[in-house]
Amino acid sequence: MTQTLTALGAMSGTSLDGVDAAVLVTDGETVESFGSSGYRPYGDAERATLRAALGRWDGDAVEAAARVVERAHAEILSGFPGVALVGFHGQTLAHEPRGRGTLQVGDGAWLARVLGLPVVWDFRSEDVRHGGEGAPLAPFYHWALARWIGATEPVAFLNLGGVGNVTWIDPSRERPEEEGALLAFDTGPANAPLDDLMLRRRGLPRDEDGGLAGQGKPSREVVERFLRHPYFGRRPPKSLDRDDFPALASLVEHLPDADAAATLVACTAEAVGQAMMRCPRPPSRLLVTGGGRRNATMMAMIARAAQCPVEPVESAGLDGDMLEAQAFAFLAVRVARGLPTSAPGTTGVPEPTCGGRLSRPTEG
Repeated sequence: MTQTLTALGAMSGTSLDGVDAAVLVTDGETVESFGSSGYRPYGDAERATLRAALGRWDGDAVEAAARVVERAHAEILSGFPGVALVGFHGQTLAHEPRGRGTLQVGDGAWLARVLGLPVVWDFRSEDVRHGGEGAPLAPFYHWALARWIGATEPVAFLNLGGVGNVTWIDPSRERPEEEGALLAFDTGPANAPLDDLMLRRRGLPRDEDGGLAGQGKPSREVVERFLRHPYFGRRPPKSLDRDDFPALASLVEHLPDADAAATLVACTAEAVGQAMMRCPRPPSRLLVTGGGRRNATMMAMIARAAQCPVEPVESAGLDGDMLEAQAFAFLAVRVARGLPTSAPGTTGVPEPTCGGRLSRPTEG
């Protein structure tokens, strides 16, 4: 019997809201139990530093962002006793798998020394080096969760962070890297364009609960122009950078605040609807995680577009705030065991690949 580990995962996503941290007891194949969790929000100045580095690959702005990420993670991750291993995703600043690669800032070796624990980090680079997209990476954990909740029919997980991504799962497959077990890809922009709109027009970090979007009317003309983007014609697996749809902001610039917000939400929902048509078979349910599940307007529009039952992951007994952090705890254990963390069906990598670097506190 494979030994389980108590692992601590951390995720700082493209929404730039803060750092999620969660404990998971796992052998990297099954979930034994869920542990404690925590959240460390970024302050306004920290968030501004991260925003200034988005889309950059090097330079002072990138170095400043890395320091913010490292300090924030050191603060929150030091508060979890009894942990054997840490999974540290870092902060994605740029993602261009067919070009310059992918960049997640934050030095995992430094963090290992500060925490006095082994840290697995740089999860995406190896996949990209082998010809994969480097994203999304949570699907192997989604497969384990589908089995944990007792799913017997295909099910899908939709993560609504800054970017949306979906994982279609056949839980009857014995391993996540097995052919036909998973299909995963980014659906399109999710919270990022709406968050940016709220900050630009109202000085607010988000549209709380979708209240403003719920008052508006989507522009069908804008949504249809959005769906003509070449990305939607590409076959999955495929992935996006946070800012791969730069024209979207200008498309809603002429609209009043509520209509602009409603239009951006409709773009997200219609992109999910398009994604559902790419699934090998219709999923029995679509379980939604990430901050977007709290946006009632977004959830209602997705339910109309997806044409299958749409529910927050809490309906299956899961924690939608911490699921991504748990995923990197799970992946850290897989890396420690030398197991694959991506496969042709999740990132398009030619063969199952183990990504991630393991740094021990005594190194360096």
